[in-house]
Amino acid sequence: MLDMFSGGAMRNFSVAAMGVYPYITSSIIMQLLVPVIPALRRLSEEGESGRNRINQITHWLTIPLAALQGFAQLQLLRSQGAVVSTTGLETVGIVISMTAGTLFLVWIGELITERGIGNGVSIIIFGGIVAGLPEQLGRGFVAKDNWMGVVIFALLALATVVMIVIFTEGHRRIPVQYARTAFKGGKMYRQAGSTYIPLRVNMAGMIPLIFAMSLMIFPGTIASYFAAPQGQDANFANTILTWFSPNSPMPVGLFYWVAYFLLVVAFTFFYTMVIFEQMDLARTLQRQGGFIPGVRPGKPTTDYLNGVISRLTWGGALFLALVAIMPFFAREITNTGLLTLSSTGILIVVGVALDTMKQIEAQLTMRRYEGFLK
Repeated sequence: MLDMFSGGAMRNFSVAAMGVYPYITSSIIMQLLVPVIPALRRLSEEGESGRNRINQITHWLTIPLAALQGFAQLQLLRSQGAVVSTTGLETVGIVISMTAGTLFLVWIGELITERGIGNGVSIIIFGGIVAGLPEQLGRGFVAKDNWMGVVIFALLALATVVMIVIFTEGHRRIPVQYARTAFKGGKMYRQAGSTYIPLRVNMAGMIPLIFAMSLMIFPGTIASYFAAPQGQDANFANTILTWFSPNSPMPVGLFYWVAYFLLVVAFTFFYTMVIFEQMDLARTLQRQGGFIPGVRPGKPTTDYLNGVISRLTWGGALFLALVAIMPFFAREITNTGLLTLSSTGILIVVGVALDTMKQIEAQLTMRRYEGFLK
């Protein structure tokens, strides 16, 4: 999975083997800390300057996280025999090189965001995933003896893409009215304007999948250091390793996917509520003179929006959970071990493609050209 997200850089042990994921981790940590730490919350309320300061802190936090992840990745590859033993100075050099590679990619991504179209960091991740598609097609040709399984696999992948597009674009429009003041002929008039707030069904994006996957991988990773070698009697660590492996045979393997499903649902609610609380829509509406028809400003508006977002999140949570366990269905139905369906990878690719198309459409519309999105 890590190799796919880095576009094969991990397999080659490139200086960019970690990709931009330490920066993504840093961004997630900052998003979770802003509503908890008062100083960060005050910064987030200072407008553009506060956001720039939080972004700067995120960049500084990326450096130790990249160094820690680089060292952990080196230890993982060393334990698998992919990297020979290294001295202390060689280890420091490798970790510094990998950290520098990550920061270089983050810099490139911000240049793309500033001078190009789309989110640069997301486009880099998109490129890393798409770079592995030719190899995936090659595996399909290798598995041509099971051509029915390959066809079903392709149909499942297409159905997953369609479902991701539907739920990514799905939203509920909350009507909002504004009372505006206008002066005409020395007199003041009250004018009413109306708009809407689009509340997305999937407000959490792919973050719940990353949280859930990290928790599911963690026990097996720790147990792998204490498991008995092959050929010896299995111990408790071997049992943990079996229960927390996505490739375990049925019915033991069912535990992993059921737990993964439930964790995705739980983290979707958790992360959506964190993001929605930071948006503070009720206070923003009241400050701008807006109100939801039939709902009083202040706490009643907050309660109404919280109720709406809670009901919407059920749809987004079940959608993400189904996408998360789609590889299990693909493996069991198609019986093609050579082909792997990465639900997280498809979610990222589709999301980045939709976002980039929208930005291109906006650029075309600004220049009075006819757009290509219908």
